[in-house]
Amino acid sequence: MRVPILLLCSAAMLHTVRAETLSDADREALLDSLSKLHDEAESKVDGKFRIALAAFKNAMGSDDAAIELYLNCMERVNFDEEKKKAADFRDWKRKEAEKLSDPGMRLALRHQLRWLILTMQSIPEKADRTKLAAEAQQAVDTIFDEIEKLKGQEEILGQSVMSTVFARAYDINHIKVENWPLNPVELDSIYGEVILPPLRRPSQLAGLRAAWIKRIQQEGSKAQYWSGRRGGGGGEERKGAPAPSGPSPAYTRFLEETQPKLQWDMEIDLYRSGDESGAATRMLAHLEKHIAHPSAKAWSDQLKQLLKPAAAPAPAAPPEAGTTAP
Repeated sequence: MRVPILLLCSAAMLHTVRAETLSDADREALLDSLSKLHDEAESKVDGKFRIALAAFKNAMGSDDAAIELYLNCMERVNFDEEKKKAADFRDWKRKEAEKLSDPGMRLALRHQLRWLILTMQSIPEKADRTKLAAEAQQAVDTIFDEIEKLKGQEEILGQSVMSTVFARAYDINHIKVENWPLNPVELDSIYGEVILPPLRRPSQLAGLRAAWIKRIQQEGSKAQYWSGRRGGGGGEERKGAPAPSGPSPAYTRFLEETQPKLQWDMEIDLYRSGDESGAATRMLAHLEKHIAHPSAKAWSDQLKQLLKPAAAPAPAAPPEAGTTAP
């Protein structure tokens, strides 16, 4: 009698999946293979990082180098990989010629590359966060020192560097980044997560205050230059139209509402970091100056809580009759 082929296959499958424990030698061999795979993957990632870092550092050095890398990456990601014709890329360049020749855009790309490099350097577990904090401060300071040259470049500077055409072209856009802001103008996160934490100790109070003052000034620059209509000659006007006089509504709101709040947050941070006497005195003066601020009541309550003496621990209850105290 002929045995059906299906039955033979089933018997073979049953034979291959029977229970069988791993020997010590098998375990060692599998672990060794796993380790080799891990090392190979790490080596590939390291190699990819080194190539990308070298390209980004070179392009960061000049406007011409930055735009050249940008165009190469755009062609690779949006045309070559999409199987589009070379003529399509040339047509795109012609349409974008004015934008691509803008010195502000080229400068913004250099700042974007600088932050992308810092972001990549923040990824390893053993990254020196104190050193990176100092470099992040320099990178942010340079942007805001040149903010007038960067009019209209909020989109580039506000983009996540891991989603840029640079990251996509060098295939690093899928790497997970933790506890690091992904663009160089995300000031709340940059200062809150990177720059201020290493300074929050009594020996660094001067540095902490200086960093806070920079942050407040830079937030003001964002409101002044990147909030729609800019006042004070810091914005874009229609050709032939008179420049608007006075600060923009957004900048006025910053001066009246946001700046006092940030100044209060600075003093709270200084108080908690060790400058109790000086910060408390300045907070009281701040309240007197901004008594009509919407947050004045909350600030007053917060200062009151800070100034309350710590409650003394409650005395231990006496032992009950018939028991022996420990």
